[in-house]
Amino acid sequence: MYLDKILAKHRETAIADTRNLDELVSKAKKSSPSRGFTDKLRKDSVKKMAVIAEIKRRSPSRGVLNENLQVSVTAEQYRRGGASCISVLTDAEFFGGSRSDLEGARSAVDLPVLRKDFTVSPKDVCDAKLMNADCVLLIVAALNKSELAEFHGLATELGLDVLVEIHDETELEIALEIKASLIGVNQRDLKTFEVDHRRAVRMARMMPANVVRVAESGVKTRADAQSLRDAGYHAVLVGESLVTSEDIVKSVSELGV
Repeated sequence: MYLDKILAKHRETAIADTRNLDELVSKAKKSSPSRGFTDKLRKDSVKKMAVIAEIKRRSPSRGVLNENLQVSVTAEQYRRGGASCISVLTDAEFFGGSRSDLEGARSAVDLPVLRKDFTVSPKDVCDAKLMNADCVLLIVAALNKSELAEFHGLATELGLDVLVEIHDETELEIALEIKASLIGVNQRDLKTFEVDHRRAVRMARMMPANVVRVAESGVKTRADAQSLRDAGYHAVLVGESLVTSEDIVKSVSELGV
């Protein structure tokens, strides 16, 4: 089980973190203003499918994806291809990411940036703001309801947008309970890493009109993006097919249906 192993490691690290939370919150509140991740998706999706292009060096299931990836170059290619926002993996052990990857992407372009990681403590939320992310990921399957509510509230207090990731109807109910306004449906099962395209289509019909809807994982082609656009999604989050593309600018632009 990939998710169980990853979460165990992150919770172990969180327990060993001796930094003072109040001091972190105070410091995070003084960091740079956010760029408006959700607003950018909502605005761009009026005319086309908004694309969240991901900087991803490797994955637990596929191993190394792009060993020569240069963050600033890739971020600029994403911008040129018409990406609305950028997602950056910061998990080091399982995905080969880092804080410097996120900071490098954000300084290279003027697009809003998501910190894609496994948030398991309020200090993780603070760290996202301190590294100048504009949005933080909360995975419903990784947290209990009280943690979700606490982290969502803290992120909002710090000026961060929150992408709440779900997989099924039960998790959607929880996301709506904590007033999530940006919801991502992961088409990949985090336990088996298998992709189910029907999941996203089914879940889109159940989301309220005020929610900005994002389809995650398994999006590779223009046809994939079009079917998700037709299903009611505002954006797609795409990583592997972009970082392994021979023409990143073209690949991004083709998703903006």
